[in-house]
Amino acid sequence: MLQRVTIRLHAKDSIRPHLSWSPTDRRPQVAQEVVVHMSSDAGDFTRDPLIRAYAALLRSCREGASLSRVRLAEALGCSPGWIEKLETCEKPPSEATSDDLDTFFRMPARTFHTMWTEIKREGKHLAGPPGFPGYVDREARASILNIFAGMVLHGLFQTPAYAREVLLVGRRAEEAEDLLATRLARQEIFERPELAQISIVIDEAVLRRLTGGRAVMKEQLDHLIHLADDPRVTLQIVPMSKGAYQGNMGAFTILGFDQGPDAVYVEGHTSGHLSEDPREVRGHTLAFNLIRGAALSADQSLELLHEVVESL
Repeated sequence: MLQRVTIRLHAKDSIRPHLSWSPTDRRPQVAQEVVVHMSSDAGDFTRDPLIRAYAALLRSCREGASLSRVRLAEALGCSPGWIEKLETCEKPPSEATSDDLDTFFRMPARTFHTMWTEIKREGKHLAGPPGFPGYVDREARASILNIFAGMVLHGLFQTPAYAREVLLVGRRAEEAEDLLATRLARQEIFERPELAQISIVIDEAVLRRLTGGRAVMKEQLDHLIHLADDPRVTLQIVPMSKGAYQGNMGAFTILGFDQGPDAVYVEGHTSGHLSEDPREVRGHTLAFNLIRGAALSADQSLELLHEVVESL
């Protein structure tokens, strides 16, 4: 089902971008009304209506001013790729960009900043690829999580320093900090009495990789040892000596609920896939059991963790 959302901007004067136009250039005009068609289907996990509305407003202002993404990026001092990611909802907006857009397009009442504030207030930052917001919502309500981490540690187990290093890859520092706050907020799940069990299996290579350097990794591994003391947490490691095993297929998380169907989230490079399809959930449950079979026991894994810490 599609719902029609209209954004009206009230101002006495037309909204005009602040550009250095020559006298022969056509004065750009920006639309005063934006109509957004967004899916309201309950199963649509890949889109956030607030972020989509922001993207539609940005696109309407840019096209109304007859600007290409390259021209707008040059005026704002960012890359055309950043503008594209905002308009396609691949990345959430930042406060600095919102302020720049308000100034550039001379928006009334700081429209872009107001929308950014609402997105942040509602916790709607897209902290990851498309598909991730739906997972975050489910993660907060799950009673059981079965996690396989093949390349980096799962966000629920990351320290701030480790998470920052991971999030800085391919992102601006400001954007990474916004995403870091969202990631750390997810760790409040450990305070929920409804949480029954988290089982995580980690590839040993994740622990050996010096993400952020020795000091960051030592703090991270100490944090893992601390979390392993939680009776609700079962932590196992697949040793590097194991060779090929089922985990080569990539990272994923299986979510179990007291009420409602279970789900599985599969991570990708540019998108994530959240599914309640019983066949997918069953297939990944089988894969997780096979991965656990390749892993060391919980006690052996804890011993290996201590060995890795001592080697740093």
